[in-house]
Amino acid sequence: MTDTTLEEKTTKAPAAPSDPFDRDDLPAPPGATGALLRSLLAPHRGRVVVAALILLVREAALQAGPLLVAYAIDRGVPAFRAGDHGPVIAVATGYLLCATLSGALQYAFVRGAARINQDALLDLRGRIFRHAQVLSVDFHERYTSGRLISRSTTDVESLRELLSEGLQELIGVVLSFVSISLILLSLDWGIGAVAVASFLPLHLLIRLYRRRAGEVYAERSTAIAGVIVKFAETMNGIRPVRAFRRERANDAEFAALNHRHERSNGDALLEMARYVVGSRLVANTAVAGMCLWGAYRVAAGTLELGVLAAAVLYMRRLYDPIDRLGMFLNSYESAAASLTKIAGLLAQEPGVPETTAPRELPRRAGAPGREVVFDSVSFAYRTGGEVLPRFDLTIPAGQTVAVVGATGAGKSTLAKLLARFYDPTEGQVRLDGVDLRDLTTPDLRRGIVMVTQEAFLFSGTVADNIAIGRPDATRGEIEAAAKAIGAHEFITGLPDGYDTDVRKRGGRISAGQRQLVAFARALLADPAVLILDEATSSLDVPGERAVQRAMDTVLAGRTAVVIAHRLSTVEVADRVLVMESGRIVEDGPPSTLVKGDGHYAGLHQAWRDSLVG
Repeated sequence: MTDTTLEEKTTKAPAAPSDPFDRDDLPAPPGATGALLRSLLAPHRGRVVVAALILLVREAALQAGPLLVAYAIDRGVPAFRAGDHGPVIAVATGYLLCATLSGALQYAFVRGAARINQDALLDLRGRIFRHAQVLSVDFHERYTSGRLISRSTTDVESLRELLSEGLQELIGVVLSFVSISLILLSLDWGIGAVAVASFLPLHLLIRLYRRRAGEVYAERSTAIAGVIVKFAETMNGIRPVRAFRRERANDAEFAALNHRHERSNGDALLEMARYVVGSRLVANTAVAGMCLWGAYRVAAGTLELGVLAAAVLYMRRLYDPIDRLGMFLNSYESAAASLTKIAGLLAQEPGVPETTAPRELPRRAGAPGREVVFDSVSFAYRTGGEVLPRFDLTIPAGQTVAVVGATGAGKSTLAKLLARFYDPTEGQVRLDGVDLRDLTTPDLRRGIVMVTQEAFLFSGTVADNIAIGRPDATRGEIEAAAKAIGAHEFITGLPDGYDTDVRKRGGRISAGQRQLVAFARALLADPAVLILDEATSSLDVPGERAVQRAMDTVLAGRTAVVIAHRLSTVEVADRVLVMESGRIVEDGPPSTLVKGDGHYAGLHQAWRDSLVG
């Protein structure tokens, strides 16, 4: 084992299939979808009731029109011929008032429903964002960021269409059916019975459409998620894409995903077209049959002409919303597929849950370091084999421990257990005698800080990125941390100094400079335990030496675990752990181990030979 750089990529469980054609693997628990929708509308219950009352009054005003027409034909026209203009004028005035009232109430409903809609979706997006942040690292390693984006954008947008337009159409159709059926039954039992019976084939048509559309929209939601995943993945990796000339291959893969999305959209439109054609055929057949039968009865003197005219108008009003019902079903099936996926996401529990019985760390005087104990700890990923067999380890307060080993030896996994990115499968990790699982997240993050191999910077200024370690820090404290880590000189050389915007992912500065900012961030946080997970791997030789010169000051009195990428980093350590296949095979001071004939001595000799070469 003579790997001199010892770059470790953390051993992970087999990831969820990366094929973008695979469906999402987060099924919603039974009843979760309905519960989510109810929880979104619950805070707006009062406004929902008011909106429903507005629709009821609007429906009454809207459906009064054909009754006024029937009255005008059967009573107003004969009175008008006799010289009495009052009934016709009253009908015309009443019709105008009903139309005006219906329009005003429609405006009031749309405005109120829009507010409810936007508030509910604002709440939902916030839930998705907050929940995604508290889910564990292993979840984000299995579930791509592209799918999270799809959940909070396209899937939420599907709900917007349902809440803003679909529900109004559904309520309107239901109210129209109930009110028109009652009116027709009160006008004439035979006509009313025909109208109600004609809904039987429509009911069968709706059931068939829902079954087919549900499958189509589930496929469409998965397809658009695949498009977003591929797009986000390509843009995040644009540098290797360009460096390895992946443009043409990516174009082909994206075209396949895009075609799949196009095909699922086409299937949705085809199902909608089938429904519309079928519903119109049923509606026109029913109206035509009623006109023939009604004309026969008018001629026979068993039905008044005004009643027939009103019945035909009501039948048209009854069937006209059927197309709109199709739009609702269209929105509903799309939203149902999206809501199921969102509910499945929100149902995920953090792998490292917040404690229900928090404990406080004991107060310490003097140096900030705390004792770390791994007590009978073992760890295995959810879908993989055991990574760290059972072991015990004690790191006294203030000690700096370097962990070395080949790729996949378990070094970074050990560090992530200490940072509580994962919980051990068995045993405890304790900080000054307190199980990490008993600490609140704020206390844990104040006590333990990790600097990873890839320093991530957010869009914003250099000062803002350093202050993430302690948001209430003053500018003087921020600059002091940067000076201590050796970053002050390059920061002041930037166009706006500490106020320079580093842009997306810190792309305005070099990888080594990003790592120095990450070190300054960690120093400013002033943790009791500092974990450096191959944190000098991005630094050039001058940068590494600058960090090493600062480490004696930075780590003084602090407990530190240093995952060693380069053996030069080990020089700052009081103690070295050599790991192999998840086990600690050597443990001791570096000066002692290097004199032996074990693993560390071999690594150190190989490193020295590489320097000479």
